[in-house]
Amino acid sequence: MPPRRLTRHSTPDSSMAAADLGTAEWERSKVTNQDLNLLKKLGITTKPKAVCFPSEESYPAPPMGYRVSFVDHLIRGLSTPIHPFLRGLLFVYGLQLHHLTPNSILHISIFITLCEAFLGVSPNWALWKRIFFCRRNGSPNVAYNIGGVVISIRSTANYFDVKLPDSVQGWRKRWLYIREENHGCAEDNIPPFDGAEKILRRRSWDAEATEEERTSTEALMTRIHELQNTRGKELSGIQIIVYFLKNRVQPLQARKFPLWKYTGDEDVDRLSVDLEVKDLEKLVRKITSLSKKDSIPSSCRVKPFSAAHALPKPVIKDLLRIGAQFVGYREYASKTEKKLAEANERANTLALQLEQSEKARKKAESDAVDARAEADKAKADAAGVEDLRKRLHTAETSLSDHIAAQSAREEAIRKRLTTQSRRFVARTAQEFQLDEPANDPLLDALSFLEVHGSEAREGIDQAKAGLSRLFPYFFPKKEEPATFLNLAKCFNPSEDLGLRVRHENMKVAVENTVALVADSQQSIDWSKVGDTDQIEQSRWRSLIKAAKPNTRKILAYIGIKPSSTPSSSKPEV
Repeated sequence: MPPRRLTRHSTPDSSMAAADLGTAEWERSKVTNQDLNLLKKLGITTKPKAVCFPSEESYPAPPMGYRVSFVDHLIRGLSTPIHPFLRGLLFVYGLQLHHLTPNSILHISIFITLCEAFLGVSPNWALWKRIFFCRRNGSPNVAYNIGGVVISIRSTANYFDVKLPDSVQGWRKRWLYIREENHGCAEDNIPPFDGAEKILRRRSWDAEATEEERTSTEALMTRIHELQNTRGKELSGIQIIVYFLKNRVQPLQARKFPLWKYTGDEDVDRLSVDLEVKDLEKLVRKITSLSKKDSIPSSCRVKPFSAAHALPKPVIKDLLRIGAQFVGYREYASKTEKKLAEANERANTLALQLEQSEKARKKAESDAVDARAEADKAKADAAGVEDLRKRLHTAETSLSDHIAAQSAREEAIRKRLTTQSRRFVARTAQEFQLDEPANDPLLDALSFLEVHGSEAREGIDQAKAGLSRLFPYFFPKKEEPATFLNLAKCFNPSEDLGLRVRHENMKVAVENTVALVADSQQSIDWSKVGDTDQIEQSRWRSLIKAAKPNTRKILAYIGIKPSSTPSSSKPEV
């Protein structure tokens, strides 16, 4: 039966009617000082900038070169660069790291440690399918995104009882950023974080081993059964956990050497020195369901493979045979080496293609980052355009209000100017016509007002000139005012200015007459001069008439040219 091909085709999980929480699950990180101390003891934070802790963000935004992880993932064997087998699982299942629960991470760590340290083989997909499968994690009403997938042991698999807790409390809140590292191989990279990516059930979640894969892994399953049931040398899941925690080698990290070449305290893949016994036991109880009453094994009953305990040669031959079966060459055992060489050549070709594919993937990721940046810029520009639209609308509304107010003001001004024009016409009885009207009510009213104003200014100038010429005669002892209003007020007193001038002139005339009479050297009784009660009016007029012939001489003497009109004979004194 030919092996089934694994594709990236996905189908919705029809068994889950609950909706994904999506980004609503994320909240501000709550990594405690106790968590920081534990990571420091495990050697995870010893490298410079190996871990970056979030500040105030409530949704992960990893810096360039970092990926999102959890404290509970790191203490269960996760570290960067990640193991190729873990990356392969994420690819086949279509998952990201935050989709897996802490118990699922621990299952993968135990499996890799079992394969490398106790079976002496690299972890492989065929053996994995015989033991594990994936299922969706959630409740009837809620389907989680963080920890939304659980890796479970098949009921038919004869596998270790790991004694995992039913659930890990609060692990979703303890997230942080880990630096993405690699050993020059793109396969060590962690897929880019996407917190909004939906979990879709894939056919690979329930994929079972083919008949060929079952045949090729039967010896490994037998060895797993022996490890569990050899009297006096029973191996348990807790012992496997203690082994990789005690050795300080993270199973889920891409390492320079597999665990069957582990060299001890000087191993290049160790992250820290040995943990103290109390710290080791406390950590084992933290990640399992063991309580303080349960004892923690200090070592394994089965001696694991290492540099000091090398793989036996028969096992190596079996591995070569199993490797040949995996790539489909099983006809002739004598041609194994040739077949393996061909497989290696094919693997090199696939590696080259994979490298090219990885370059394309990196370019696609770079293009995706650029596209996101352009999209963010477009959103920002759109927000700016929307803001400009709002501001423009506000400005247009304000301008409309201003235009309406200006129109109302101009109308009020026009009415006032028209009223002023009418008042001027009513006062002066003069009405003007514009030669070339602009048909603009405001401009025409202003033009009329200018015409009226020009005529009024011209009249005021002429009146001021006339009053200025008269001022010295009426007010010889005063200084002429600077303004026309004050000048006009001088000519509008309560008394009669003309009568006052005539009185002044008559006084001068009387004084001059008295002076002439005195100069004639006649004897005059001056006590009788001016006694008008003794003079009759008829006598007065006859005397005036008799004096007229000499009037011209007297006026000429005092420098006044008489007019041709007859003088008034009206008595004023």
